[in-house]
Amino acid sequence: MKSYRDTMRHILVFLVLFLLALYQTVFAQQRRPNIILILADDAGYADFGFQGSSEFLTPNLDRLSEQGLRFTQAYVSAAVCGPSRAGLLTGKYQQRFGFEENNVPGYMAPSSLPDDEMGLPLTERTMADHLRGLGYTTALFGKWHQGNADRFHPLRRGFDEFVGFRGGARSYFPFGEGNPNNRPEDRLEEGFGRYREAPGYLTDYLAERAVDFIDRHQSSPFFLFLSFTAVHAPMDALPEDIAEFESLPEGRRQLAAMTLAMDRACGLLLDKLEREGLLESTLIVFTNDNGGPSDANYSDNSPLSGTKANHLEGGIRVPFLMSMPGHISPGLYPHPVSTLDLLPTFYRLAGGQFTDLPEVDGVDLWPFLVGNEEGRPHQTLFWKKENRGAVREGDWKLLRFPDRPAELYDLSTDEGEQNDLASGYPDLVRQLYKKLFEWELTLERPAWQLQRKYEGDAMQRMDRYRKPKTN
Repeated sequence: MKSYRDTMRHILVFLVLFLLALYQTVFAQQRRPNIILILADDAGYADFGFQGSSEFLTPNLDRLSEQGLRFTQAYVSAAVCGPSRAGLLTGKYQQRFGFEENNVPGYMAPSSLPDDEMGLPLTERTMADHLRGLGYTTALFGKWHQGNADRFHPLRRGFDEFVGFRGGARSYFPFGEGNPNNRPEDRLEEGFGRYREAPGYLTDYLAERAVDFIDRHQSSPFFLFLSFTAVHAPMDALPEDIAEFESLPEGRRQLAAMTLAMDRACGLLLDKLEREGLLESTLIVFTNDNGGPSDANYSDNSPLSGTKANHLEGGIRVPFLMSMPGHISPGLYPHPVSTLDLLPTFYRLAGGQFTDLPEVDGVDLWPFLVGNEEGRPHQTLFWKKENRGAVREGDWKLLRFPDRPAELYDLSTDEGEQNDLASGYPDLVRQLYKKLFEWELTLERPAWQLQRKYEGDAMQRMDRYRKPKTN
């Protein structure tokens, strides 16, 4: 009798262990993916190995490109960083809630809101709000630039953890004696109101904090937004990184060194995910907030014309990688996408329903990426800054200017925007001009703007960095 009871006990223990293992297997298969968004700042379109550079060293991002999708026509919603990030965070054209321009204390028009009153309106929900609502642990490490006042703080906009700064740019080295800081929003902050500088180079430190976050939260789904300041000015680079590029001109040498540091930081994350067996359960996106400002950091936007702050392709088309081995097949994605698409794509992967996001302008990219849906995610995309604007309809792109006639380009044959076709297609120009204006009628008035003289500077910058015609 005792032997029978022992046998049954062993069988019962075996069944319990078997069912537990089965449950864990099913749970692992059904677990919602982790999501990591890595955002560079002011990088040049051509300044990565995976974008064709033979000068810059980016082995870790090249590795990410090889195991994932590289998008050849990825766009941001603004040509400067503040509004671009507002669009990314909300999935909406940021002009719909009045965030059309950078919030740069000391440079704004007199009619603008007071310096610290400029920020992402509290009526708007961020991707961190949405993902936390679905049970994700959320973190932001790095640049915020969505408002300096306490009510705009990342911890009040959906993020559970924050290590970074509230402003738009700062030194890569610790503030202190010999490196003073005159702007409160540039202080490095941990959590809310705890200010202390990093012990070393900022790009490395942000990656170290991101790795620590993964270590502490890998047992449940997390959303990590690694928002680098690299490669935005000031052009601070480590001597050992500069030494890797002695053959380059001085400005390009500094930029290459800062890019190498950012790539090294990305490698820390990729290595951590690989060690922990998390690569196949983590969606990783790498992109940039706007085109490179070639006159400020020596960035190269080839083969595109233009730079940061204008609506030529070099100001709004950005490098873009997406990786999730076993789910997304490696290769190239040729159709236009937007950083507005990130929120609905993340939300859907996190278990949400797209119908719960009725006001977003972005598109859930997942069906297009895994082959369930063909065609273009977007037929039409818009951009606007004061009197300047642009609309892309299919492969046609219209640019509207305050000081000259509109221009029309066929991007399928002319991505460098060299051959203005406006005079040959007057009906199409009128049609697209009207479509752009009809979209503008749905927008809010800008809540703040830079002083008007900077609009003139933007036009001059655009003309300086147009690609010369080769014929």
